[in-house]
Amino acid sequence: MTAQEVRLCGLLLQEHFGEVVEKVCTHLLRSGALNLRTIVHETGTPLDLVKKSLCVLMQHGVCVFSSGRKGPGSPVEYRASCERILRILRYPRYIYTAKTLYGDTGELIVEELLQRGHMTMSSAVKTVADRLTHNMEEGRSMEYSEVVSAFSKLVETHFLQRCPPVAEARTATTATPATPGTPAAPVNTAPPTPESFPDCYKVPHVTLIGRGKRRRSSEDGEDERPGKKSKVDEKTHGDEGIYWQVNFERFHLHFRDQAIISAVASKLDQTSSEIVRTMLRMSEVTTPPSATCTQALSSNEIFRSLPPNYSITRPILDQYLTLLVDDPMEFVGRSGDSGGGMYVVNLHRALVNLARATLESVVQERFGSRSARIFRLLLRKRHLEQKQVEDFAMIPAKEAKDMLYTLLSQNLVQLQEIPKTPDHAPSRTFYLYTVNQLPTARMLLQHCYKTVANLMERRLFETKESKRLLEKSQRIEAILASLQASGAEPGQLTEVEEMITAPERQQLESLRHHINKLDSTENQVDETIFLLESYINSTGTATR
Repeated sequence: MTAQEVRLCGLLLQEHFGEVVEKVCTHLLRSGALNLRTIVHETGTPLDLVKKSLCVLMQHGVCVFSSGRKGPGSPVEYRASCERILRILRYPRYIYTAKTLYGDTGELIVEELLQRGHMTMSSAVKTVADRLTHNMEEGRSMEYSEVVSAFSKLVETHFLQRCPPVAEARTATTATPATPGTPAAPVNTAPPTPESFPDCYKVPHVTLIGRGKRRRSSEDGEDERPGKKSKVDEKTHGDEGIYWQVNFERFHLHFRDQAIISAVASKLDQTSSEIVRTMLRMSEVTTPPSATCTQALSSNEIFRSLPPNYSITRPILDQYLTLLVDDPMEFVGRSGDSGGGMYVVNLHRALVNLARATLESVVQERFGSRSARIFRLLLRKRHLEQKQVEDFAMIPAKEAKDMLYTLLSQNLVQLQEIPKTPDHAPSRTFYLYTVNQLPTARMLLQHCYKTVANLMERRLFETKESKRLLEKSQRIEAILASLQASGAEPGQLTEVEEMITAPERQQLESLRHHINKLDSTENQVDETIFLLESYINSTGTATR
C-alpha cells in the first residue's frame, strides 16, 4: 500500500463517514491488524468512539475482524481493506449502471445498499418503494411486488449477493490450539468470500404485500413516524438475518466487457462490437472472473444468439469473425474448427491492448506526438539503440535524444546496458532503450490516485471557501419550498428569491460549474484507474 493510496483513502473516508472514522481507519491502514486497546491508545480516541467507528467500517465491509495472532484467548484484531475503500470512488458508476440496466428501481436499490453497507431484502424493498412513491404524482404509489421483482433480477445476474454469515466467519478464523510440544498453527486471517457459501445468490421467500407510503412533510408526521415504524418492524417477512450487499466484482466484469465492446466499435464498426457483445453475453455465466479468455463458442451459436434487429447473413458473420481474428488488437481468437469454427474473446489480450493505448495517450498528451511515436515504437520493437530510434521514428538525432532523455527521466522508458566485455567499458557496451509496460502501468496508477486526491482536495477547498453563500442558498431554497407547499402568492416567492443578489447568484453559478467539472474529472480519472487495475490484476492471474 503506497502513500498515495492511504491519502486518497483518508479523503474518501472523511467525506463519507467523518473525521473520527477517517482517523481510526487510516491508522489501521498504516499499522495493519490491531486490537481494540491498541487502537484506542495509539489514536488517542475515546473507547466508545472507536467502537462506533469500527461498527460503521464493518457495516460497510471496509473492516474485518479475526482472532488474535498470538493464539486462542488473545484479543480480536481488526484490519482495514484499502481496496474496499477505493471502491467508494466508483459509487456513482455502480448506481448509473444499475439505472441503465434495471431502471429507477434498480438504481435506488443499489444506492440504498451502497449508503447503508448491507440490508435485508424486506427493508430495502420498503425503503425503495417509499422513495419511489414520494416522487410519484399524488394518488399513485409503487407496489412492493415490482421492487421485489427488480431486486430478484439484480440477484439473478449476480449484481447483489448475500453477506457471509458472521458466526461462520468467526469459526473460519479461529486458530488451532497449541500443544506443549508444538507451536500454534497460523491463523487464517482472510475473510470468507460470499461465493464460498452455497446460498450466496438464493433469493428468500419474502411475504411483502402492499404499496410504498408517501413521506409526510409536516413535523408532527415525522414525530409520529418512529412509533408506527416500530409496530411495522414487529412483523416478520421471512428474511430475518439474511443481509445483502453489492457485488463489486460483478460490476467490474460488466465495466470490463463494456470497455472491450467500445474499443471494438471505435476500431472496427458497430456490427463487430455487437458480435463481441453477443459472445460476452453468452459466456458471462460460464466464464470464471479470473479467466484469460471466454468459453469457446461456435459460429452457429453466435449466429443464433445475435439480436433480431441485426439481420446479417451467415457468410457475412463468418467474414466479420475472420476480420476480428486477423485484427492486430487480438480481441477475438479462433480455438477450433468444429461447429463452423470455435471462437473466444481474449480478455487478457484485450486488457493489455487497452492499457497500452492508455499509456500511449498519456505520453502523447504530456510530451507531444513525436514522443508518443518513440514510445509506441519501443513498445512494438522492445529493444532499440538510440540510432535505431532516430532512424525508425524518422526524427532528427538531437530531438530524438532530448525526447528519449525526457521519457527516461519520467520513468516511462528504461535503459538497459549489455556489455561486450566484463569491464563494462562504455565504448564496448550496447545501450538499449525499452518500455516495461507493467511497471509503467503501476506508476501511472499511482499518478492517477494522486490526481484524484488533488481533485478532491480542490473540491473541498472550493466548497469551504463559499460555505456561507451555500448555506444562505440552501436556506432560501428551503423557504421557497415551504412557501410553494403552502400555496403562497407569486409576489412572496419573488421577494424571497431577491434575497440573493445578482453578484451572489453569479458566484453560485460559477461555483457549481467548477464543482461539476471537478466531479466529472474524478469520474473520468476513475475510468483510467479501473482499466489499469484490471490490466495489472489480469497480468498477475495470467502469470501464475
